[in-house]
Amino acid sequence: MDKDIVHPGVKSVGWALVQAARLHRSRTGDKLSELGLFAGQEQVLQALANSGPMTMGDLAAILRVRPPTASKTVSRLSSLKLVERHTEPGDARVVRVKLTKEGKRKAAAIDALWDEVEAELLAGFDNKDRKRLRKLLRKAAKNLAGITGADQTGFEAEDDLEDLGSEEPELTVTA
Repeated sequence: MDKDIVHPGVKSVGWALVQAARLHRSRTGDKLSELGLFAGQEQVLQALANSGPMTMGDLAAILRVRPPTASKTVSRLSSLKLVERHTEPGDARVVRVKLTKEGKRKAAAIDALWDEVEAELLAGFDNKDRKRLRKLLRKAAKNLAGITGADQTGFEAEDDLEDLGSEEPELTVTA
């Protein structure tokens, strides 16, 4: 690309966000492929590792996707023997999903991968900038959720209530 060519959205926060998200997704996808996974599948494994077994409806809500989308991903992960589905005793309409032992191992590997990509993404950011960026992105997401009618819960975090000047440990990645 010629140096003099400037994208018309260069001064747009939205454009910068889309570019950062696209590159983050690409980098994460490259790392996930090393684990035999595709982008999006890691979110299901992380949600189950964090919250334990849950219904398909709860899983879809946490991931902010429609139930058929969650079901399709769970089916693929089930064929990889990373998750299991069980009907609820007394009500076969309720299906719960849980990680298998291999799914738990993959989830731990995903956590390490996620930390590595986050360290790459935020290289050169101090703790105050990291915290501020997290808070601002959550606020932007909540704004759009409100306008689009999406669920607005889950965008706040404890550190949103803390003073931005407080220190948190630096994220480190070991090779």
